[in-house]
Amino acid sequence: MYVSIFFCSRPLIFCPTLHRSRWRKCAARVFGSREKTRRRPNAAEERNVCHVAAPLTPLSNMAGKAGKPSRPRKADKDEEEQPLQAVLVADSFNRRFFPITKDQPRALLPLANVSMIDYTLEFLTSTGVQETFVFCCWMASKIKEHLQKSKWCRPTSPNVVHVITSDLYRSLGDVLRDVDAKTLVRSDFLLVYGDVVSNIDISQALQEHKQRRSMDKNVSVMTMIFKESPPGHKTRCEDDDIIIAMDGKSKRILHYQRAQALKRLHFPMNIFHSGSDEFEIRFDLLDCHISICSPQVAELFTDNFDYQTKNDFVRGLLVNEEILGNQIHMHVTKDGYGARVSNLLMYDTVSSDTIRRWVYPITPEANFADLEGQSCTHSRHNVYRETGVSLGHGSQMEENVLIGRNTMIGANCTISNTVIGANCVIGDNVTLDRAYIWNRVHIADDVKVKQSVICDNVEVKHGVVLNEQCVLAYNVVVGPDITLPEGTVLSMHHPDEEDDEDDDEFLSDDNDVGYRKDKTKLKVFNPAEVGSEGKGYRWKTSSLEDTEEDELAECIWGEIDFRFSQFLTQSYKISFRNLGKQLTSLLNQFLYHGGKFYKSLLKKWAPVFKNYVKRPQDQLDCLASMEEVFLERETHWAALVKVLMSMYQLEILEEEGIMHWFNQGSTTDKSQQLRRNQGLLKFIQWLQEAEESSEEDE
Repeated sequence: MYVSIFFCSRPLIFCPTLHRSRWRKCAARVFGSREKTRRRPNAAEERNVCHVAAPLTPLSNMAGKAGKPSRPRKADKDEEEQPLQAVLVADSFNRRFFPITKDQPRALLPLANVSMIDYTLEFLTSTGVQETFVFCCWMASKIKEHLQKSKWCRPTSPNVVHVITSDLYRSLGDVLRDVDAKTLVRSDFLLVYGDVVSNIDISQALQEHKQRRSMDKNVSVMTMIFKESPPGHKTRCEDDDIIIAMDGKSKRILHYQRAQALKRLHFPMNIFHSGSDEFEIRFDLLDCHISICSPQVAELFTDNFDYQTKNDFVRGLLVNEEILGNQIHMHVTKDGYGARVSNLLMYDTVSSDTIRRWVYPITPEANFADLEGQSCTHSRHNVYRETGVSLGHGSQMEENVLIGRNTMIGANCTISNTVIGANCVIGDNVTLDRAYIWNRVHIADDVKVKQSVICDNVEVKHGVVLNEQCVLAYNVVVGPDITLPEGTVLSMHHPDEEDDEDDDEFLSDDNDVGYRKDKTKLKVFNPAEVGSEGKGYRWKTSSLEDTEEDELAECIWGEIDFRFSQFLTQSYKISFRNLGKQLTSLLNQFLYHGGKFYKSLLKKWAPVFKNYVKRPQDQLDCLASMEEVFLERETHWAALVKVLMSMYQLEILEEEGIMHWFNQGSTTDKSQQLRRNQGLLKFIQWLQEAEESSEEDE
């Protein structure tokens, strides 16, 4: 057997468990500078339109057994005759761009003064996609409005775009289950997110995928696109670092593992007995987040309710490959550009690469989005100026600068590696280095900005200094004469707003009302953070000590996934009381850490709950186990009402079962005290009134 490990172009000696730090050092020794190859321009092709479909009814999570094989699909026509389709997910389902994305969805954030989703649609259209389904959840109306006004909605567009919206999408899995339920895809399709920027030619990958499918339709279900990118390259994001074991001849993926936070690398021994003569382990690949999928992919997400992300799907298929017979292949390219704007560091990288023309022919002066009234000139050192730009005496645009239309720049300014949006006003003696300034921003005299993002309608007053990685979200005012430390994030949204939004009518007794009033009084601008004339609230940034909530969610959801995999495989050994106790314990752990995704958590596992909660006694056992857990934490009794309400709305619990549990004789003083909780009493009263109302209607 021939085994190779790739960090760049030179193979390294294989060791089954190689410490990650030694691996990186070894990679650094063989790493050399790689000159990027620019893609040569294609013949200009006018691409304009989009048909925006009416919102379709979303599909809730469908239950299924893990490892269930996909159903056979009948095609009305030969797949080769079908137009190429794409599924574009215009939601990231994470909070990496908060608090910016509290005002604008990530897909519409400007990158080099063009919305991210336009880059993705341009890539799909240039690839030959003729029909794209755009799935939206967060601020879907804004995305739909943007597309309706764009060139994708003109009658001449070769790519017809349908917008499908739902408030119930919580993951990629929900989207693909809806794709399957609506039978939207008829043949192979591309799967991308709305923040992918690429000019990669995937025609060869499509051809290879079709050849594999022609030999056996149900074997190769997905081809993932990767770009050779050595460790340490700026387009590589540590969050997306992966290690792949593959068959060197067939390009079949044998093992797929996220490398983030790993100290040692382990490989299952069965991959060495896969029958491959040429075996490769690669750590020199960048996931472009572009996948060629067969229609079976959507079916497999439906049949396996625990698949929520692409990583879940890939791992699930690799683990069950011998049972299901499905395989995943990969295509590696050395040319072209492909990256996903997954966080602000990648935003900086991709913006810089766009200005430096690595995404050619997608360049600022090309106006590929065909925006009305936008005209841009390109001059030496990659300096771009749109119409109506005014530059003061003594001001210098050094290199890699893009200035939007009708922007006024004062005297003696120094600007380098910066993007400035439209209708901005920049004062005198301003220094901008790696700054990303969006639209209608006012910057006063003597301001210094370094590697920071300033959103729409922000005002930066005299003498302000923004150090690296600062973020000023929409409508913030800063200054005068204040220096913001590195990593400062300011927003007009208070960090506690989400806590307030989670509270509902059942969760307020007299003490809670007083607490909320006190909390509201505390929502004042802190001059030490925003300046004497400033407006905005400071958000805490992630650190090693402070775990971000979405990371906590992934951790706890991962633990629940593990517990459930044990329960589903050994369900005959456990009672529902034990199951309910384990689940509610995990759910409470999530709530104790300030989690706000309990509804999503319950929606995800509602099918499993319903499978166990079938009889009235099952409901009582479930409620008893929940009560047992909540009695241990009196301070979190309000969370019990939230969980009960959600389980009632999801039809896991019925009102008769809840009323029976509430009215049964309580054996302890603490149980009686719980039933006197104001929030719980209001919820029970609401249930009674709803029951009486339904009886009157009958």
